[in-house]
Amino acid sequence: MNERVFRMQMSCEYQEPDNTVARLQLKVFQDREWQAFDLNAGSPGFLVFVYAVLTCQQMHLRLACVDRGLQLDSASGEIEMVTTEDWIITKLRVAFQAQLKTGEADAEDLEAIVQRMKNCPVSRNLAFPPHAETILEFRTP
Repeated sequence: MNERVFRMQMSCEYQEPDNTVARLQLKVFQDREWQAFDLNAGSPGFLVFVYAVLTCQQMHLRLACVDRGLQLDSASGEIEMVTTEDWIITKLRVAFQAQLKTGEADAEDLEAIVQRMKNCPVSRNLAFPPHAETILEFRTP
């Protein structure tokens, strides 16, 4: 069976006080290299779906951090989505590394933020594949 593999990266810088995105860079892995991703009306539909999952989880990461009094400096995330030849998702992996500007995240914060990320509206509407994970690591200044 042939698999289809989709990979995308996101880099964000944030501004106070509510972790608003100040700068966003997107890349997609195509033709064996990372290339800039420009979301537009000509973007392939499934790639837009992959982008939707990644950006939805990023949005809930930043909002959950605000709720917990954590000011983000930056975050980088990557998604890998694998489907069957018939487009059925078999693997989903989302991983973010976030740099805090202020505050310190403890284990309870981390668990709550990851749970909120997994429950973003796009992710909630997925029939989760057998292999699905969301990972978050915080780096401190």
